[in-house]
Amino acid sequence: MKARNIIESFNYAVSGIIVALKTEKNMKIHFIIAILVIAVSLFFDFSRMEFLILLFSIALVIVAEMFNTAIERTIDLIVDEFHPLARLVKDVAAGGVLIAAVNSIIVGYLLFFDRLNPYTNLILYKIKNSSIHLTFVALILVVLLTIGFKAKFYRGRGTHFQGGAVSGHAAISFCIATIIAFLGKNMLVSTLSYLLAILVGESRIEGRIHSLLEVISGAALGIIIGVLVFQIIG
Repeated sequence: MKARNIIESFNYAVSGIIVALKTEKNMKIHFIIAILVIAVSLFFDFSRMEFLILLFSIALVIVAEMFNTAIERTIDLIVDEFHPLARLVKDVAAGGVLIAAVNSIIVGYLLFFDRLNPYTNLILYKIKNSSIHLTFVALILVVLLTIGFKAKFYRGRGTHFQGGAVSGHAAISFCIATIIAFLGKNMLVSTLSYLLAILVGESRIEGRIHSLLEVISGAALGIIIGVLVFQIIG
């Protein structure tokens, strides 16, 4: 009977962890970070004490988040209406999580900085001088800015991605043409690239998906991002 009670208690505890993980976004973030940090720590020569401090910091954040979740649910169960004391209790519990999180960041910094610093400098140097990286950065920026402009200036017709203030096809095609111009350094190749980009923009107008101004805006966005990324970063 006693063994059964121990097993049931263990099952309840595991159930509590799973419920918190399923229902709390912050718990998911903490778990993912914990897994990544522990996985990375395997590649470094930590002493036993350093590894124990790392595990304790991770456990402290997760435990604090679970206590915070339990306190919030208890307050919601007891209090139906807004009450200053209920808010105070929630704020204090959240503050405990914040302290634990800041502590874990400091511990991670002290444990990993000296070990990662030489590799970080080498990786950043190679990334900065990598045309592949710069290409992806430029294209990602164009896509994100295009989505942002479409969301900002959405006119309420069709979908957010059909039409809009900026032509995404034109932005991406002109950005690619600009990248080719920088990498190819050949006038004929650059001219042909921009010609293809113009044909893409023309097809958006011909299909009555975008106006001339929207295509021009997209083309300008693509060219500007391409130039900025390869001239400033590169």
